[in-house]
Amino acid sequence: MTSETVLSDSARAGGAGQAGQPAAASRPATPFRNLEHYIALPRLGTLALCADGTRLVTAVSTLNRKGTEYTTALWELDPAGRNPARRITRSAKGEAGAAFLRSGDLLLTSARPDPDNGGDGEDEPVAALWKIPAAGGEGRVVLSRPGGVTAVQAAREADTVVVTAPVLAGSADEADDAARRKARKERKVAAILHSGYPVRFWDQDLGPSQKRYFVLEPAGFGEAAADAAGADEAAPAGPGLPGTTDAEPPLALRNLTADAGPALLETKSALSPDGTTLLTGFRKPLARGDFRSVLAAVDTATGSRRILLDSEDAEYQPGPVSPDGSTAVVVRELISGPDRIPDVTLGLVSLADGAYTPLAAGWGRWPSPAGWLPDGSAVVVTAAEDGRSPVFLVEAATGAVRRVTNDDAAYTDVVVSPDGRYAYALRSSYLFPPEPVRIDLGTGRTLPLPSPVARPEPGGRLEEVEAAAEDGTRVRAWLALPEGASAERPAPLLLWVHGGPLGSWNAWSWRWCPWVLAARGYAVQLPDPALSTGYGKEFVRRGWGKWGQEPYTDLMAVTDEAVKRPDIDASRTAAMGGSFGGYMANWIAGHTDRFRAIVPHASLWALDQFGPTTDVSTYWEKEMTAEMAEANSPHRHVEQIRTPMLDIHGDKDSRVPVGAGLRLWYELLSRSCLPAGEQGRTVHRFLYFPDENHWILTPQHARVWYSVVENFLARHVLDQETELPAELGL
Repeated sequence: MTSETVLSDSARAGGAGQAGQPAAASRPATPFRNLEHYIALPRLGTLALCADGTRLVTAVSTLNRKGTEYTTALWELDPAGRNPARRITRSAKGEAGAAFLRSGDLLLTSARPDPDNGGDGEDEPVAALWKIPAAGGEGRVVLSRPGGVTAVQAAREADTVVVTAPVLAGSADEADDAARRKARKERKVAAILHSGYPVRFWDQDLGPSQKRYFVLEPAGFGEAAADAAGADEAAPAGPGLPGTTDAEPPLALRNLTADAGPALLETKSALSPDGTTLLTGFRKPLARGDFRSVLAAVDTATGSRRILLDSEDAEYQPGPVSPDGSTAVVVRELISGPDRIPDVTLGLVSLADGAYTPLAAGWGRWPSPAGWLPDGSAVVVTAAEDGRSPVFLVEAATGAVRRVTNDDAAYTDVVVSPDGRYAYALRSSYLFPPEPVRIDLGTGRTLPLPSPVARPEPGGRLEEVEAAAEDGTRVRAWLALPEGASAERPAPLLLWVHGGPLGSWNAWSWRWCPWVLAARGYAVQLPDPALSTGYGKEFVRRGWGKWGQEPYTDLMAVTDEAVKRPDIDASRTAAMGGSFGGYMANWIAGHTDRFRAIVPHASLWALDQFGPTTDVSTYWEKEMTAEMAEANSPHRHVEQIRTPMLDIHGDKDSRVPVGAGLRLWYELLSRSCLPAGEQGRTVHRFLYFPDENHWILTPQHARVWYSVVENFLARHVLDQETELPAELGL
């Protein structure tokens, strides 16, 4: 069965008639028909709200003149929705990490040259910490260090600032760290000596730098705090952050986590409103290279650390701290096993004694906390639900859950106004990329804010498809249809499988944008099979440890339903996917020849090879037994592959190392039903990116990716030829 998706009035309007949002009658032609236009679309991300709620800042990434990277600038939005957006930073290096001080001054990070140092830049400039006065004027560097600054947090009700920055593991202090970095750079040493695990993570090599948290304060104040910490009386809370006058004292960093080692890898943190406590996940080493994340509370005055939550069967990450500073929301994830899903729930933890209380334990969604109401009565969260990601309110006292937004959209980067009446967020769906909105937390009504980025016309329509799986479970999908698709002009179908596998097609994706292929005439189906989030725990449990079973049969069921439509051409279909979606593409190839072409990207192939070589093998070992991995491994079915395949992989991929792509390529040529012919030529193709990772991040390579995919699909699905990018040299 099918049903057309209808957005709420506010979502459908999308700010029509306001700045940056053209009315329907004047909408331009879709940019998705031209890859150059698509790649050049500006991209909105992140929100920061000042303490009194009068200033809201977002970041906009735009393509540089060479078309080789995106540069981010900060823009100010009007929280009331009356005035147009205003750009507040501009540089070739870009800016990020916006955080408001209590005074209204704006902190940010940027690698732009410091004008107070004559504008001289380093050979490889790193991000420094800058400040823009609340009253306006030029920004100034408040702190620069050779290792750079990666993030900044500012307390809402105090002058405490916590900086995240990398430190070489053996450094005694900041001066020592600078000397070690200089020596490595001058001697061109890139080697890393490891004594623990992991050694890589997603798209980065780990070490020799490690993540640390620092307090920003006037130079010399840290020694006074350390002396006070050893005295009977409490340590001082810290002075106000200096202004922007030439007479301000120099600032320095005081290391709060000097002894952390690798424990802060991929952990989150939350600063209390009064600035006295920093909550952070903290990795506890276990046997055989494994670890789990416990919850630690760090005193920002003394650096002393207490473990609040530590469970053998779960990991913890902090959410926001309550307005009165007594309680924090935490995210608890059950440690998975072959027969146990990694269930994600919320809880409340007392900062005084670590007492833990489950919050909305029976909800069945996997929520992400965003902030508290000012009176501490409820927590604002987002969670995947039925192909959307709405905003919810969870009552702190009872755990009762109320859905706030009711449109067909996903909300991210949610911040709460100081009066608790509104929340501000970025909203997207598969009809439009992220755009800023104001949410009335009482009524759920959304007001699109004047945006620095215009909403692009998708060039088609979005509907939903539902099917019954083999066991009767409802399986649903989004379906992006090209303009003109009808019974008279049925469109070829592309099945796109999401990654994760714990995820959902519920929000706009720049990397997997269906409208690029819809503009070429394809209908793109985005299904949520077993293992997808937003449908309850049992839906995840159906596919746990059985990747080649229910997830596969769910995909076939919803595809069967889609091709029944008169506006879909059932004789011209293809399948694609990345990461776990790439795994499913490989599995599909070995189990059916119903598709004319299959495209796996960053795909898992031989699971016995993937397990020991992925970046976090300890997690994989807990997820599947060797027998389960063998039963679900696509490589065992290579002899049944009769479909042309486009294998895509990046050499810098640590999650699915490139060996998987190389082995898939060799075995396609040597063992599939479509072997290489004369002179090694084959209908299969291998698109290899030597300097990309699990994702294709650079704009020039994204253009190549889409172009090659379009060429491969056109050849095998449409029996047509398209031009390949000249830069490939073919």
